[in-house]
Amino acid sequence: MNTIKSISAFHRLLSLPEPKHPMVSVVNLSESVFIEDEVWKGFVSRYYCVALKRNATGKIKYGQQHYDYDKGVLSFTAPNQVQYLDLQTMDCENTGYLLIFHEDFLLKHSLAKTISSYGFFSYAVNEALHLSEDEENDLLEIMNKIDKECQHIDHHTQEIILSQIELLLNYSKRFYERQFITRKSGTHQLLTKFETFMNDYFNQKSSDKGLLTVHQIAEAMNLSPNYLSDLLRVHTGQNTQQHIHEKLISKAKEKLSTTELSISEIAYELGFEHSQSFSTLFKKKTNMSPLEFRQSFN
Repeated sequence: MNTIKSISAFHRLLSLPEPKHPMVSVVNLSESVFIEDEVWKGFVSRYYCVALKRNATGKIKYGQQHYDYDKGVLSFTAPNQVQYLDLQTMDCENTGYLLIFHEDFLLKHSLAKTISSYGFFSYAVNEALHLSEDEENDLLEIMNKIDKECQHIDHHTQEIILSQIELLLNYSKRFYERQFITRKSGTHQLLTKFETFMNDYFNQKSSDKGLLTVHQIAEAMNLSPNYLSDLLRVHTGQNTQQHIHEKLISKAKEKLSTTELSISEIAYELGFEHSQSFSTLFKKKTNMSPLEFRQSFN
């Protein structure tokens, strides 16, 4: 697997001059020409990338799936994610901007710890953010400030640029939450599909189905786990794991109060390998053991 280790190396692959700053760069796609190189057939990088695309086309593989590069406007990729780029589908008239910053640029800064909280770096490419004109202008203004700051490297540069990156990420977080809300039709369908999947899973009679996981649901819905959790959090106040636990406890209460099944049998029907794990979760969520809950109905 090829590795693009530096911002300079990435610039060379786009036929661009050396970056103004060795650890961060704002790339104008209209000035870039992707050179023919084996690296595009499979690579990982050491930098974060925020892509603000205009009229961009092409095919990209990110993770395990292929996507149209022109779907959406703003997308995010993180270091060490396997990517593939099909140059044959790239349009020479691509326009837009890439903000790229090396993972080491965050060292000794608070953003190094908090950047993982921005879940959209783990979204699939087809879950890109669609921007209004005003939103796009807000982000372009920040990118322009970062680009300008790269020309004046001193002991203030890192702090100033990282504060701008953090601002851009916070704006993006706001815009994603807006998108979750405004795309009501698609969101309603996803929420319905989510609820249906959960009900079907817990209504299965199989005792060897195992515990339902966030990844199982996300894969069934063709969404990335983080995107699904963020979508649910905006609309319901709970992430995917919290919904799974809520459904587990609801089903457990139903079985404890309406059947003669033993605690172990209920645990196995819900997907637990060990009944003790079920009892621990149940007590954590209800402040009662399963047996105490059952006795309260007698």
